[in-house]
Amino acid sequence: MGPLLLVLLLALILFGAGFAVKLLWWVAVAVLVIWLLGFLVRMTGADGGRGRWYRW
Repeated sequence: MGPLLLVLLLALILFGAGFAVKLLWWVAVAVLVIWLLGFLVRMTGADGGRGRWYRW
């Protein structure tokens, strides 16, 4: 009974980790797309040059 519970717990942990890693990949892709879109839509400044699209 003990080894069976250990195997089931290990499977549950690995499934949870796999789901979390996949979710983090989708978040990373979304951030990358937003970051790239920021360079495409940034406004021109008063001097005619391109300004920064963020305020850091």
